[in-house]
Amino acid sequence: MLETFFENLSKNFEGIFDNNTPEDYLIALGIILLGIIITRIIRSIVIGQLKKAAASTETDIDDYIVESISRFGIPILYFISVYIGIKYLTLPDTANEAIRIAALVVITFFSIRFISSVVLMLLRSYVLRQSNGEEKVKQLGGVMLIFNVLIWSAGLLVLLDNLGINVTAMVAGLGIGGIAIALAAQNILGDLFNYFVIFFDRPFEIGDFIIVDDKLGTIEAIGIKTTRVKSLSGEQLVFSNSDLTSSRIHNYKRMQTRRIVFSVGVVYQTPLEQVKEIPEILQRAVETQELAKFDRAHFKAYGDSSLNYEVVYIVQSADFNEYMNVQQAINFEIFAEFQKRSIEFAYPTRTLYMAGQSVEENTNPYES
Repeated sequence: MLETFFENLSKNFEGIFDNNTPEDYLIALGIILLGIIITRIIRSIVIGQLKKAAASTETDIDDYIVESISRFGIPILYFISVYIGIKYLTLPDTANEAIRIAALVVITFFSIRFISSVVLMLLRSYVLRQSNGEEKVKQLGGVMLIFNVLIWSAGLLVLLDNLGINVTAMVAGLGIGGIAIALAAQNILGDLFNYFVIFFDRPFEIGDFIIVDDKLGTIEAIGIKTTRVKSLSGEQLVFSNSDLTSSRIHNYKRMQTRRIVFSVGVVYQTPLEQVKEIPEILQRAVETQELAKFDRAHFKAYGDSSLNYEVVYIVQSADFNEYMNVQQAINFEIFAEFQKRSIEFAYPTRTLYMAGQSVEENTNPYES
């Protein structure tokens, strides 16, 4: 086997040297050098001008395309220069076939890299135009992994077809195998497709605080199959992407303001003048807070043991601690104003009627 291989190799080299003159080698070398020089000129002048023209436009897409041409197109031009120079020589059939295969492999490799790079750059451009684009770019890894698998698979099929391999049966086999895999891995594929839904529809992003049913926390990572959430108590919650896209999600990161509704109850013994004055007191208590925008305050209803007032205001902040600070300050203000006017807060009471007389029973747990 080895002797036969070396004999064929020796014959090929003899054919190369026998069929070409020194002038042929010089011309081939000249073609290669000329191609290298032209490629360098293209890289330094043409690509340079294209970069300047792309930089002057508003869109970034042309910048990405020119950068991809510079990274992957220039190596192809170098290879083509060498290929043309070698093809000028008269070579044996086996050597020509080896060169043809090498050319197909190299061109296919750089073409796939070029397409993959352009797709990545287009996705980056699309994501960066959105709000919080820098954060969203971090999530491109999973999407690009899927795109790269598809691009490389298509590129390899094209390469095999150009090499003379019948890919029809292979594609048919892959189709049947794909159906079998799809049936066996429906949940995984469902999570995969829902990952695309999350990526492009953006119901939530890394850093968002969400509530799903009775689970709540901050998004830490969004993967191809699962999304990981850090709960308030510190542990990590893992949700499948399908579960999240089919659930009702409360996303508090998107909240710009908070609408607050709270109630105050006073005793039935409150004089009518004060009953009418209380809405204004509540309004002033809200308006003393810089972050609070007053909406309304009304005597809402007669309760079992209190006259009930309802207050509505808007906190001009999404931060929960800010809201609690505002509500606390409003409560202090209401308490102080009620104390000045001797207005009593209501608490649950029961009145018992015994033998023609009434005795009011105090059910306040803090008083005897």
